[in-house]
Amino acid sequence: MAIISERIEGKIITVDINSTNIKSASYDTESQVLIVNFNNGGIYEYQSVPWELFAKFRMSDSQGKYLNQHVKGKYSHTKIKWERKH
Repeated sequence: MAIISERIEGKIITVDINSTNIKSASYDTESQVLIVNFNNGGIYEYQSVPWELFAKFRMSDSQGKYLNQHVKGKYSHTKIKWERKH
C-alpha cells in the first residue's frame, strides 16, 4: 500500500500517496466527490464516487492502477488544474 499519511477534517478525508502518478487524493463523504492531485500538477475532480469505492482505492496495492480501472471513464470528472511540472 502506498498511503503515506491520512487526515480527516470534518467530512473530508485526505490521503498522501507515494506513487509514480498520484500525489494525493481527497474525498468528501457527504458530496461523494473525489479530488485527485497528480504528480505532474494536474488536479481532477470525480463526481458521485461511492464511499465503498474510495475505501477500496485507499486500501489497494496501487492507487494509480485502481483509479485507472475503477474510476477513470466511469465517473464524470472535471479538470480543476493543469500545470505540468518540469
